[in-house]
Amino acid sequence: MRVPSSAGEALCLGVPGLGKGVTNGGKTTLAKRLRKQLPNCSILSQDDFFKPESEVEIDEHGFKQYDVLDALYMEEMVTSIYSWMKNPTGSSVSTAESKNTPVNLKSTEEVHILIAEGFLLYNYEPLNEVWDRRYFLTIPYEECKRRRSTRVYQPADPPGYFDGHVWPMYLKHKREMEENKNNIVYLDGTKSEEDLFSYVYNDIVRELETWKK
Repeated sequence: MRVPSSAGEALCLGVPGLGKGVTNGGKTTLAKRLRKQLPNCSILSQDDFFKPESEVEIDEHGFKQYDVLDALYMEEMVTSIYSWMKNPTGSSVSTAESKNTPVNLKSTEEVHILIAEGFLLYNYEPLNEVWDRRYFLTIPYEECKRRRSTRVYQPADPPGYFDGHVWPMYLKHKREMEENKNNIVYLDGTKSEEDLFSYVYNDIVRELETWKK
């Protein structure tokens, strides 16, 4: 949602919504690289809003329900996003300074960019009107499971957690998202980091250029 702020104009991007995306799809890596290259760019991670383990529900199979909205303090995340939109330079969201603003972005240096990255951004109704661009990273089941197995989580995934909770929840939320949301750019998470960065970066540049008109 393009809005005026105390420091210029604010552009909100969702990356998976750099928004919602499959677990271990590469959204955090992509978001961090974009932050280094775009002017006045900040990142807000949905992972920072997880509830304590003691507040996360357990299903009938004994699995902690981390991959659902109820496992997150989503109202706090909404507050953080709107606070940033109102005053990007004065919010608690840190902003990276781009060392070299590309020539074609010089005229947009007064625009502030927020990249929200997470796994359940497009399924939360209060955020539906926020995004200027929505991205969704996907990878196949086998690759997702392989990547997940190489990561260290706290608490650690119990046996059967990926097949019994993580993947079913991903498919469920993806169906809901596809039924209710439009204008999502789907990204193939099996492509190289360079290819993904180049595509999204150029797409954002084109969006910013429309703001100059």
